[in-house]
Amino acid sequence: MSLIASKLGIETKQICSFELGLFDCQPASLGGMKDEFLYSARLDNLATVHCALETIMDYSASEDLANDDMISLIACFDHEEIGSNSTQGAGSPVMSEAVERITAALSENSHSRDPETHASAIRKSFIFSVDQAHAVHPNYSGKHEKNHGPKMNAGVVIKTNQNQRYATNGVTGFFARELARRGDVKVPMQEFVVRSDCGCGSTIGPILSANTGIRTVDLGMPQLSMHSCREVMGIADLTHGLNLFKAFFKHFNELDNCMEG
Repeated sequence: MSLIASKLGIETKQICSFELGLFDCQPASLGGMKDEFLYSARLDNLATVHCALETIMDYSASEDLANDDMISLIACFDHEEIGSNSTQGAGSPVMSEAVERITAALSENSHSRDPETHASAIRKSFIFSVDQAHAVHPNYSGKHEKNHGPKMNAGVVIKTNQNQRYATNGVTGFFARELARRGDVKVPMQEFVVRSDCGCGSTIGPILSANTGIRTVDLGMPQLSMHSCREVMGIADLTHGLNLFKAFFKHFNELDNCMEG
């Protein structure tokens, strides 16, 4: 407490309460024979936050926005690793309330929500639930299915689980693959399904899709050492992630209008 107070230039007795988190403060660095890997703390999931934030800022300043009649947004939630059941987690009403407020603002009577407008907005919406994925570890390759082992620097991963630990289904998975193909730069995609005799982690994708009714696909950029003090991912996958987000913002509406049913 004395150290914190001295850093803040106050007396210890002036600190009424605090939440203290310790973290690695070393800057990120490149490594590998060709500098093909990025080493950093908290890649899971700040790498995705970086991609989403950079992309939506670029998109909001581009000419494409003028021709877009959709509402584009990113949502970055807290407490994903411990269940998301908090006031600022994905299990909170934040996402559903955001959609309700947006549809109310676009209704003829901006002081109340039009049920038909809201239902239409839900039907036309789509969520990219993007969280880092587990790459194949060369010493433990048997932990992955033979044809479902994501490799670093080989593309963005589509996550599927029939027990609904991931929100991807046949339709939403198609959207991700097709957007990757339609982008200005084609994005390589990989598929991940957990071994049937292994437990499967989860993401906020099933939580958001269940709470809102919005179509959702679970994706991620592959990495090793997840949840360690120092994590590693391929630098090419960071670019692939950026390009996939760009394709999502730019081409989703066009693709959705082509779908039937």
